[in-house]
Amino acid sequence: MAQDAEQDSQKTVGTQHSTAGAYVTGEEFTRDTNYIEDRVVADVGAAAAAPREEGSTIGDPRLAGLTEGADAWPVEPGRYRLVAARACPWAHRSIIVRRLLGLEDVISLAAPGPVHDVRSWTFDLTEDGRDPVLGTERLQENYFARFPDYPRGITVPALVDVPSGGVVTNNYPQLTFDLSTQWRAHHRAGAPDLIPDEQIEEMLPVIKRIFTEVNNGVYRCGFAGSQRAYEEAYDRLFTALDWLEDGLADRRYLMGETITEADVRLFTTLVRFDAVYHGHFKGNRNKLTEMPNLWAYARDLFQTPGFGDTVDFDQIKRHYYVVHEDVNPTQIVPKGPELASWLTAHGREALGGSPFGAGTAPGPVAPEERPPGANPLYGQG
Repeated sequence: MAQDAEQDSQKTVGTQHSTAGAYVTGEEFTRDTNYIEDRVVADVGAAAAAPREEGSTIGDPRLAGLTEGADAWPVEPGRYRLVAARACPWAHRSIIVRRLLGLEDVISLAAPGPVHDVRSWTFDLTEDGRDPVLGTERLQENYFARFPDYPRGITVPALVDVPSGGVVTNNYPQLTFDLSTQWRAHHRAGAPDLIPDEQIEEMLPVIKRIFTEVNNGVYRCGFAGSQRAYEEAYDRLFTALDWLEDGLADRRYLMGETITEADVRLFTTLVRFDAVYHGHFKGNRNKLTEMPNLWAYARDLFQTPGFGDTVDFDQIKRHYYVVHEDVNPTQIVPKGPELASWLTAHGREALGGSPFGAGTAPGPVAPEERPPGANPLYGQG
């Protein structure tokens, strides 16, 4: 009963802060890719002096400088707090990379709850409803601390400067690349190389197609405002998933024998597919569990330390089904699907390779960062 009351109290239908009209805004869904493009870098002077860089919807690990109007901030352990909701796939990738690289003691983590209204994500999972480090109730406050009346969406992940309380960047495509390149001096011993130099040229087009056709493709289906736009988005999505299904038939990971940034970016969509994208976003040609190579690949990653141990299926479902009033006005959250199959044998070892190559797996998730909701790795759900 308490859980029912909590869920009812967070419903926004009919209130002044309803999200109705915030997601389905036209015939075709177009993602706003204008972000705060400041960077935290190892050498502020060098980044500021380098030639201006062009922005990118997927980021680029080779960037030496800044985009027009952006500022450089110094790498400084303990200075920044990563605000990353476990429900959000874009934020989830930063949680995974932070964990794989062993940056937990260097960049602290704030995890907002999964349900929010049209204003912003809230720190409602804490006892007093405030982030214990930032002292704020809403991430919106941290955006306004830097940019009063910030005009765009209050998105996660956001890297916040703890001393000022202001957001440094919400440019999530570049953020994870920078965690690998700019924070290298603070990586754990045995941290994997997620962006091997010799694979960058091959990897970036793969990441680009995954972003446009899969990561964002599910949203084009879910937030389509017409039958035509939906069907075109649906066809594009499954064309890309078929391409991935074929490509993973004879290689264990997207780029070969070890995990890379490309795998992180695909995983956060795959792990949400049957729980939300198949039904809620109408990506229902088939389930992930009905695509043998992709399903085995997703289970392989889920069972790899740093991936599945960061997943919270309860928060994922509550976010999509409660927040997206345009798609699910009743805000009823489905009970399924079952989760135990995520731990079944995947057989991908037969393809060779190992997830961390010459590196090692990260240690156990710290108790205070363990996802509180459904996850079969923790015997929940």
